[in-house]
Amino acid sequence: MLFGKEHVKRYQETDGEEGHEWQGTVTLLLTTTGRRSGEPRTTPLIYQKEGDDHLIVASNGGADEPPLWYRNLEAEPEVRVQVKGDRFTARARTATPEEKPAFWRKMTAVWPAYDEYQQKTDREIPVVVLERV
Repeated sequence: MLFGKEHVKRYQETDGEEGHEWQGTVTLLLTTTGRRSGEPRTTPLIYQKEGDDHLIVASNGGADEPPLWYRNLEAEPEVRVQVKGDRFTARARTATPEEKPAFWRKMTAVWPAYDEYQQKTDREIPVVVLERV
């Protein structure tokens, strides 16, 4: 997470006036359903637009395990997304091997540390496509 619960709270309360812009890039709020708890879990994540879709990266800072939100969306791909004041339902999917190189370049252009994260782990870090439903 970027700066945790306070980021989520301020983003939600201000429709992203606080929290959308973060350290020179932009963030959205992703709400997944906990795969064990069934509870909603909201995480601020760096994103980029790809047509009508939004791209996010399941980097977990280069850890060998994927982030919990990624495990949650693998179990339940229907998610809620907030971009500024726009709240919508989306279907999350991992980018295909054909899509990933271009999407990865798009994401590292706004957050170069993703390349460093990939070097820290043998796990292939996925790019996730959020398709509005």
